[in-house]
Amino acid sequence: MTENFKSGFVAIVGRPNVGKSTLLNRILGQKIAITSNKPQTTRNRILGIHNFTGGQALFVDTPGIHKPKGKLNRYMVDQAINACSDVDLVLFLVEANDKPGGGDEYILQLLERAKSPVCLVINKIDMVEPQSLLALIDAYSQRFEFKEVVPICAENGDGVPQLLQAIEPYLPEGPQFYPDDMLTDQPERFIVAEMVREKVMRRTSEEIPYGVAVQVESFEEKPEKNLVVIQAVIHVERDSHKKIIVGKGGQMIKTLGQDARYEIERFLGTKVFLELFVRVDKDWSQSSRMLRELGYE
Repeated sequence: MTENFKSGFVAIVGRPNVGKSTLLNRILGQKIAITSNKPQTTRNRILGIHNFTGGQALFVDTPGIHKPKGKLNRYMVDQAINACSDVDLVLFLVEANDKPGGGDEYILQLLERAKSPVCLVINKIDMVEPQSLLALIDAYSQRFEFKEVVPICAENGDGVPQLLQAIEPYLPEGPQFYPDDMLTDQPERFIVAEMVREKVMRRTSEEIPYGVAVQVESFEEKPEKNLVVIQAVIHVERDSHKKIIVGKGGQMIKTLGQDARYEIERFLGTKVFLELFVRVDKDWSQSSRMLRELGYE
């Protein structure tokens, strides 16, 4: 390890669906956080490990901060708020094509209390004209004293190298927390379960994605066959939701399995046999016991 090695934690916060997980995946160069066009896709804090010459930045992807309804949503918001404490820098991610609103004001109030340095990151700059971007920067800068303002497009990577350069000065000298070849501290089972849930988020509509959780019950490696055999349960809250996810003649769950298997194989770098089951656990998202069992503690 080089002298004066720098290492620190960087929280990525913002309203739901502004591109936090897309940004994390772009920084890491590999997908570890699931994405969809539906708000509240991310439910847990996810740590992404970015190594650079002479340092290591530990990015914490957080659930979108919103007004919570119910126990699961409260858990999600708490995850995001807690991530703003004890970090070396906060990236406040907003959309270039969206004016500051009540949700942004609420987050700024939280950031004022957290007292960590904050960088304003304006995402989706490909969707606006430069003049609109300048007006947005001015509106936010009048409200909060940001250490840096960096426009980016997380989808195509524009501005992300500049963002990484802007972050480095805020990282203190410290140890290398993780080996060079680690991308996240999350176990493979967690990432696999999230990849299955992502396919449900993308393939179903309305309230169904928000009443779904995925649990990997079996993860068996068979190196002699270059194969991993996985059994996962999709938990839903209603019998009607189960019917939709299974689909006519089992077609929907077959499609979900095919979509997820392709992504999981890319992540694990091996062939995968994936078996999905659907289980009805009525109102699981309001049950403290079920939330604990499913890892939402």
